[in-house]
Amino acid sequence: MATSIELADYLIAPDPSAARLQRCVSGRDQAGAEVSVQVVEERPLTIFLNAREIVTAMTIGDYPEYLALGFLRNQGMLSDADEVTGVDFDAELETVVVRTAKQTDHEDKLARKTRTSGCAVGTVFGDMMDGLEGLRLPEATLRTSQLYTLAQKINRTPSLYLEAGAIHGTVLCEGDCPRVYMEDVGRHNAVDKVAGWMFDTGTPAADKVLYTTGRLTSEMVIKTAHMGIPILASRSGFTAWGVEIAQEVGLTLIGRLRGHRFTCLSGDHRLIRDADPAQVPQEDRKHRRKSAGED
Repeated sequence: MATSIELADYLIAPDPSAARLQRCVSGRDQAGAEVSVQVVEERPLTIFLNAREIVTAMTIGDYPEYLALGFLRNQGMLSDADEVTGVDFDAELETVVVRTAKQTDHEDKLARKTRTSGCAVGTVFGDMMDGLEGLRLPEATLRTSQLYTLAQKINRTPSLYLEAGAIHGTVLCEGDCPRVYMEDVGRHNAVDKVAGWMFDTGTPAADKVLYTTGRLTSEMVIKTAHMGIPILASRSGFTAWGVEIAQEVGLTLIGRLRGHRFTCLSGDHRLIRDADPAQVPQEDRKHRRKSAGED
């Protein structure tokens, strides 16, 4: 269980007890015995940019404003130069409308759509590589002692991921402190919520690390690069295209981070190996069981 000191690191932490995020469902196990399990909720959220409907996302329903801002930001439909005049969420209609001072026109981008490999099926509009040409990420550094501490703190944080599974988490980190922890049924939604929070608060990215429980796919690498974050780490594995894009943009890509083990397939020059892996404690059985079902 996370300590109060560790939870104090967070600006936003998961709240597994929040209403509408999960519910109890009865069933029977392999022996026919009656069981009750917690399952996460899933509901649609339609995102509008001014008067234009952009997409309907399946989400657990928390932080809809950040999800909308982050999605539009990561799709290149919002930029730092755009003045956002309002973000209006209607819980009954399950819609969120992002309004800007100037009208936007993204018909060409909307005409080109890619279904991604996310577990809840994400959508990317336009050319997935738009905006990455010539991009080079900041030359930050990360000590492996900080990396191990981050993983241990995040793994002990109460979350829907630990309570119910079937969900992904993405955590914005600074040094050895996790700061903003978002969860959703799709890892793309979780990272968009983090991006939306950063956009809304004007938080700089150059000194940050992004941690995720999901696979390091091309989509995750592209989103992280667009956010300007130089280091991406995950409990899970890699896809070949994700690694290739990370190498092209100079993103540090760390996967299979469990206990004292990890693999870095891009940007190893940012790592300062100041910790003895033999002195890093193994994960407890609860976290090892959860990792077996990750995608």
